[in-house]
Amino acid sequence: MDRRNFLKAGALGAAMTIASTVSFPAYGKPGRRKGKSGKLKLSFEPYELKLRHAFNLAKSQRTTTPDVQVKIEYDGITGYGEASMPPYLGESVASAVAFLSRLDLGKFNDPFMIEEIHDYMDSVAPDNRAAKASVDIALHDLLGKIMGQPWYKIWGLDPRKTPDTSFTVSYDADPDELDAKIDEASPYKVIKIKMGLDHDKELVEAIRRKSDAPICVDVNQGWTDKEQALEMCHWLNEQGCLFVEQPLPKEMYDETAWLRERSPLPVIADEFLQRLPDVRRAAQAYDGINIKLMKCTGMHEAYKMAVLAHALGMKVMLGCMTETSCGISAAAQLSPLADWADLDGNLLIANDRFDGVKIVEGKIALPDRPGIGVKLL
Repeated sequence: MDRRNFLKAGALGAAMTIASTVSFPAYGKPGRRKGKSGKLKLSFEPYELKLRHAFNLAKSQRTTTPDVQVKIEYDGITGYGEASMPPYLGESVASAVAFLSRLDLGKFNDPFMIEEIHDYMDSVAPDNRAAKASVDIALHDLLGKIMGQPWYKIWGLDPRKTPDTSFTVSYDADPDELDAKIDEASPYKVIKIKMGLDHDKELVEAIRRKSDAPICVDVNQGWTDKEQALEMCHWLNEQGCLFVEQPLPKEMYDETAWLRERSPLPVIADEFLQRLPDVRRAAQAYDGINIKLMKCTGMHEAYKMAVLAHALGMKVMLGCMTETSCGISAAAQLSPLADWADLDGNLLIANDRFDGVKIVEGKIALPDRPGIGVKLL
């Protein structure tokens, strides 16, 4: 079965399972404005994201994130997108620019051909998921502007059902810097912490000295012993933790299933999960999935993944990279479908180019603007 038929079959199965609560939207084509016609015009440029604080993960540290900003123009309307590429994704500005340079969107004179454009991008080159996501986001922004509606309305989602977003705190050996990071998280109702280092308990204890907010844990594959992971899950449960994300390396599938059966906390897939075909396999070893637009090629596939996951009885989390408000606002359009959200990537950078989604008293507040809801600053 080719990818297109697989996606359609997976989406259809999910929709039939939960038809009483969620249905897939029809990408209806409004009447074309009289006298207007054209072709899609793609343009892009590199843009390095500057982080407010050093980002410390289980296996790396960085102060910047490579990024490519994208525009798609059609009949005088512009849609915005971006590709954010932290090193672990295996993409770079050079690979994204090379891929985008190979695309000829001018062959499409109808921007509503979302499935066909995705098939075309996959035919040009495999992988390049963040680069493909940048096109997908810009295309959704464009289409929403043509229809005059934000995507949460096109999908029929209730903006009152958006979750709180977590705010990420990573460990820092400098006590003053760590305190500054914790203080910065104080307006948020959920704190997300990066683990898998030698200071896991120390970080939690530092937070608990200053805050009693619920925490969620992202291990980034940093634990390698299932018994130790189980011990940590029990300890974290006592500390008010909500779930543990990717506690073991993605290759340790059987060990993760073992941990899931015994853990008092839900186990969420991150690095294990890329695109729609991964969701069913994740259901056998994880309690939920973390969907990131930069890993799954954008909003089109992310929506299908969320619906399928719920149909399989799994929890859904929306995550992000460090991104501008362009990428974050695009992901936020899906947030009424999410059980949890970690959409703080724009808050972690010092050079955001867009105004978009806001966090009000810790909760995602969707802008009432067409498309993905952003405007250039």
